[in-house]
Order: sequence, then structure tokens, then C-alpha cells
Amino acid sequence: MSTEALLSDMRRRLHEGGLHGCLLVRDLQTGDEVGIAPDTQLPAASLVKVPLALATAERIRRGELDGATMLDVLPGRTGTPGPTGLSRFRHPARVAIDDLLYLSTCLSDGVAADVLFGLTPPAQVTGMLHEFGLRGITVRHGLDELTDTPLERFDASQAHLALALAIDAGTSGRGHRVPQLDTTRASSGSARAYVELLQALWTPSAIHPDVAEHVRGLMAHNLIRHRLAPDFSSDATTWSSKTGTLLNLRHEIGVVEHSDGQAFAIAVLTESRVPASVQPGADALMAQVARTLRDHLRQL
Repeated sequence: MSTEALLSDMRRRLHEGGLHGCLLVRDLQTGDEVGIAPDTQLPAASLVKVPLALATAERIRRGELDGATMLDVLPGRTGTPGPTGLSRFRHPARVAIDDLLYLSTCLSDGVAADVLFGLTPPAQVTGMLHEFGLRGITVRHGLDELTDTPLERFDASQAHLALALAIDAGTSGRGHRVPQLDTTRASSGSARAYVELLQALWTPSAIHPDVAEHVRGLMAHNLIRHRLAPDFSSDATTWSSKTGTLLNLRHEIGVVEHSDGQAFAIAVLTESRVPASVQPGADALMAQVARTLRDHLRQL
């Protein structure tokens, strides 16, 4: 099947599955890539925790921060389903910066991420990405804003109303009545921008090798593995990734490394048109489409 025929088929499958998908898969050895709407900007949700991890690790390397520094963290501030880690703590805790980095990246702990943002604010994280020659990702706010959406304001039985608002209240210019979904106000990025970040972490770049290795290690130990991981994990591969989820957004970025030496950077950013919080079929479809594109590149 030709690349164009394949992409047409994948677009059809995403549409039938109720997803608007923006994807890019790149062979990190050859630079060959295949994608669907890879330059479309979408709200990033928890994907920003990878740039945050990169900025924090770089500041530790520079000596601006000490990973062993203990910080006081207040108990979690949310009772809604989803958040993990310190978000669920009932008592104050003292946690080292290194361990906050682990919690933020590997458990997608929003409270841990916000403590790190207190040390390196969003604008500084974006500026550090630019220092590394990485454009197209803008970090605008902390993670606490992601727990103040219509979903948290409605009763659980009315979650579908919040999701319907997320689906229907957007504009053609990627604006939105829900600020966390407005690409001019929310942290945002494209599939291509995130693949560029992954390539800079996995291949020689302006990022210091020790820092890149640190972030790769964190992504390799990501514990949230229900989305793309089932299609990219095996005894002959390593899957390192980070997910992002908010209202009708379902994202994942990662790198699959094969035992034969091949490696592929993958970014899948999606918006669902189905007003339901739990959609295992959408997660599976994301993985199937991404794997199909990876298989196509692998066979070239």
C-alpha cells in the first residue's frame, strides 16, 4: 500500500472511531517520517511534564538546583478521579527535588509538577526549550489549572455535559471557551514539536548527554501504560513515554527502541468527539494507528 493510501485509511479509521488525530512517527536513524496533521497545535495537558523534567534536570546539572534539596509539600488539593501521587496525600510531606521529578514524570503527579514549576516557572521552561533550539512547544501555566475545568464543577452524573462543552465550544482558529483547551492560553504543542523534543533527547543535540539520559530514564519508567504501550512493548523493544489527558484530549509521546537498533519517535495527539470520560476503544485505536505507521516506516 502506498503511503498516501495508508494515511487515507488511517484518517478514515480515526474518524470512524470518533477521534481527530494529529500524529507523527519518525525513524530516528534515517529521518524518514509519516504523519497526519503533524503541525496542528493542540493543548498539551500533562505532556508539559517532559519539558519541565528537561528544564529541571538541566538546572541541576548547571548547579542552579540541588536534586537532594528537601521541599515541604502540602497535602493534595483534589478529590476528583484521576490525579495520582502527592495529589492524594492527606498529610504534609518533605520530598527531595529528584524525587519530585520522578513523581511528576513517572506518575504524572500534578502536585509534584507544580512544586517544580515553583522553582522553574512555565516561561523559563519555554525559554530553556528555545535555548536547545526546540520551537513549537509553549508552556504557559502550571498543572493546578488542569484541575479547574467544567468537569470538576459538574456532578459526576453530568460529566457528559462538561465533555460536550469541550467538544462543541471550540473555534476554527483553535480558540475555545474553556481556557485549558484554548491554544492561545493553554500550554500547547504539535506532534512535530514533540517528536523534535524526543529526537533531541535520544540523539546527539544541544541537550547535555547526562541531562538527556536522565530524562530518557524517567520516561522509560513511566507507570501509565494503558494507551500506546500495549502495542509497543515486547521482550524485543523498550517503550519510553509520557501521556497527557484532559477532558476530551488523549495524548501520548514516546520512543520505541528495537533490539535490532532501530528507534522511532512517536507523537499521538487526539481530540475525541464522543462525550465520555472512559474510552478504552479510543486508546486502543490511537495505538493501532501509531503502530501501523511505525510498521510502514520499518518496512521501507
